[in-house]
Amino acid sequence: MIRALAFTFLCLASIAAAEIAARKPNILFILTDDQGYGDVSAHGNPVLKTPNLDKLRSESVRFTDFMVSPTCAPTRSAIQTGRHEFRNGITHTILERERMDPKAITIAQVLKGAGYTNGIFGKWHLGDEKEYRPTSRGFDEQFIHGGGGIGQSYPGSCGDAPGNKYFDPAILHNDRFEKTTGYCTDVFFTQAAKWIESVKGKQPFYCHISTNAPHGPYIARPEDKKLYEGKDLGTDTENFFGMLHNIDENVGKLMAKLDEWGIAKDTLVVFMNDNGGTAGVKVFNAGMHGSKGSPWIGGTRASSFWRWPGTLTPADCGALTAHIDVYRTWAGLAGAKLSPSSEKQAEGRSLIPLLENPSAPWQDRNLFSHVGRWQKGTDYQQAKARNAAIRTTQYHLVSEARAPAKAKKADAAGWQLFDVKADPAESKNIAAEKPEVVKAMLADYDAWWDSLAGQIDLNEKAVGPKLNPFAEEYWAQFGGSPSEADLKRMDPQAAFSFETRRAPKK
Repeated sequence: MIRALAFTFLCLASIAAAEIAARKPNILFILTDDQGYGDVSAHGNPVLKTPNLDKLRSESVRFTDFMVSPTCAPTRSAIQTGRHEFRNGITHTILERERMDPKAITIAQVLKGAGYTNGIFGKWHLGDEKEYRPTSRGFDEQFIHGGGGIGQSYPGSCGDAPGNKYFDPAILHNDRFEKTTGYCTDVFFTQAAKWIESVKGKQPFYCHISTNAPHGPYIARPEDKKLYEGKDLGTDTENFFGMLHNIDENVGKLMAKLDEWGIAKDTLVVFMNDNGGTAGVKVFNAGMHGSKGSPWIGGTRASSFWRWPGTLTPADCGALTAHIDVYRTWAGLAGAKLSPSSEKQAEGRSLIPLLENPSAPWQDRNLFSHVGRWQKGTDYQQAKARNAAIRTTQYHLVSEARAPAKAKKADAAGWQLFDVKADPAESKNIAAEKPEVVKAMLADYDAWWDSLAGQIDLNEKAVGPKLNPFAEEYWAQFGGSPSEADLKRMDPQAAFSFETRRAPKK
């Protein structure tokens, strides 16, 4: 009888999910850079105020246990491909190790095949050479900065236009640079709104707004920073919260535009952050352990709000979900038939059953996290158990230890186990009490790690150009030549020094 009822429930859930599949909504995706789960006032932040994000959250299906990667480029590649970043060759955020496998089929390409027009505004960070850029990966419109952040450039191919700042940045608009006026976040949202207005009603659109804010350097508009002065936060956090205030205002304005244009009910709005918190963690971290660049839940849990007025009923969904699930979900909503290659590529699941019914059955699984960032040129096997984690609905197995060179298997020593349902703060290591759980999870991790061969090392020996292509194209358009600082960035030793400074602490 119980089995019969369960089967009936599963069938009903499948029928319900089919009701929103292939509806072809516009997809408006907003992805912030280095905003933590705790950097939303509705999540309990005692200082930061985000009224527009709070409103968006209240109108959304909210995935409350949504996992991403520990840093930015990895998360972006997982969203675009539906698979773990290591399978895209992305093991870092610089030194060609942020370049996404050219053979990977992006969600933008899938949506384009289903009749969508696609535009990206802001941060890409999956390769700055022409063949890696959005317009080579399924986007019709690109309005992006280079590298991992505005003004950031490193040895090789990863870098932004020379001299770029958060105010009045030069932005690559399709194949030409435009010298913009205003604060970077305002610039990206304004351009995205112009593009939406130009394409709405003609065909469904996928608008990807990816802010560089509130990533460091922490530079807010003075009027936004002023809102958080005098609260004993420190200059960095004042600016960080000010940058988030500006994002919040832009989200509110764009939501109002959807209403004004009469397309709110035809548009799925998805809001996410790309990794754990940074400058705001010392104020509030939602009770989590860890932050950006760590394998702890505080480094890999993200906000995930899905708003579709008149179609999705606002609710919390506690199922263990992740960035790799976005691919199949958007494809399903768009009515796109995945090619055999896309089917093989996508590791994630469709969230459509949960969007329709947040309490729908959801089978448990393993989600694997690894910070990566080992020194380029070394054997990646040495980093197998350094800053790594395995997650299930109930358990989180974490290791910050350095594994022996060329470890054949993940030894239990150095791994800590937490029951995140009973202990969400990850305060009590229960590995000694649950050796059978540790053994089973490590066996799964070994199998997963072995399966990465030929993918994880795609970019490990890649040699980039002496100067990043954004700089070369900028000077070709406006004139100029490398400065002394630019020449220093070509030095491989400078890259090694940067990588060493940024290596996660044990």
